[in-house]
Amino acid sequence: MTLTTADNKRKKKVRDGFEGQKLISLPNMIYKNTDTVNALLNQIFITHIGYFPKASSHFRERRKGCEDNIFIYCIGGKGWYMIDKKRYEVGPNQYFQIPATTSYIKYAADQDQPWTIFWVHFSGKEIDAFNQALNITLGDGPQQVHYNEKGIQIWNEMYRCLEMGYSKDNLNNANMCLYHFLSTFLYPEQHFTGNEDKGIVRETIVFMRSELANKFTVEDFSARHKLSASHFSSLFRQSTGISPMEYFIQLKIQQSCHLLYSTGTKIKDVAISVGYDDPYYFSRLFKKTMGISPKQYRVINNGLNK
Repeated sequence: MTLTTADNKRKKKVRDGFEGQKLISLPNMIYKNTDTVNALLNQIFITHIGYFPKASSHFRERRKGCEDNIFIYCIGGKGWYMIDKKRYEVGPNQYFQIPATTSYIKYAADQDQPWTIFWVHFSGKEIDAFNQALNITLGDGPQQVHYNEKGIQIWNEMYRCLEMGYSKDNLNNANMCLYHFLSTFLYPEQHFTGNEDKGIVRETIVFMRSELANKFTVEDFSARHKLSASHFSSLFRQSTGISPMEYFIQLKIQQSCHLLYSTGTKIKDVAISVGYDDPYYFSRLFKKTMGISPKQYRVINNGLNK
């Protein structure tokens, strides 16, 4: 592929940067010895991070692809990107990811309405497994999202932290924030309201948490939303990955762990407080969920209170 005249002009202009831009490129040596220095940083880590406002003439061409994942969130204006010969248009409140690849890629701001973008490159020894697990592929195309204020706040935290230098703590914090940042885009229903089905599931979970001492059936939960038990269960499982009753049990056990850890409440009273009159049944259920009995859990975690 050859560059057009317009591409060449953009390539020359972009060297001056963009007014108000932010940009940090981390030195390769920072992560060179992560195997022995810090196992956490050996997984997925930020390599470049930036903010380009109204990035007139922004243009990048990568003939041999990029060893990093490229994540770009457009909050205004327009742009485009190409993978091999496939071109995608990008507009406001859209994001796209290009997973690590050897394919030809290029991307640029629209000439008349240049985009404003928050972006981050990230890599790591687990990058291929990361992309496979989240089903991030070259053909995904731009994704529409609501204005992601939460994501921008997290981006600012990542940038602020790296701006203060590359200490182990700064790197750990920034790279742990990276997961949270990405999750606001990949799982928007967990961070924003608006989807009716997701709203039903979220409201049910809030109700479950407020009623841990009581007993309910799937029919009880579904009736609150005037849905059949089967339809409600399908919506719930689609959103959470498990059935409503399994989720309810998990919340009960979560509360039990809190009481066992932070109070001296007797195990039989802990059981009653989360809706189980039979302490033996409660103990069996607790062990099935946590892998150890309530008594063992309390003993193991007792030292953490001291």
